[in-house]
Amino acid sequence: MGTIQRYEFTIDDLARARGEFKELSFDGDAPESLAALLQQALREPSLWRRWRAMQPDPDAVDPALGASDPKATVEAHQSDIHVRVTICTTLQHAVIAHRMTLLIGRHWTLRDVSTV
Repeated sequence: MGTIQRYEFTIDDLARARGEFKELSFDGDAPESLAALLQQALREPSLWRRWRAMQPDPDAVDPALGASDPKATVEAHQSDIHVRVTICTTLQHAVIAHRMTLLIGRHWTLRDVSTV
């Protein structure tokens, strides 16, 4: 098992944060809803599998992007229109970034990474 990392992200405007594919995208406006959906997406690979099936050559997709961490936790808190997201997981940044981008597009900024 890898080292647990704490990732801190900000989202400038959650109401406008959407992924490229409507069928995979977050469609809410509550930080708690995003946190629950992102936590599920990190704990099990169903979002990744749905995205992979949409690719022209699913077998060519790097299987490492399908990694999951059943113990991953996600918290999200809103301040004004900004949302702060904290993720604790053993997953690599590339996996987290991919899942967040599927859910909310590139509407996030990584602020800090630390070891728990």
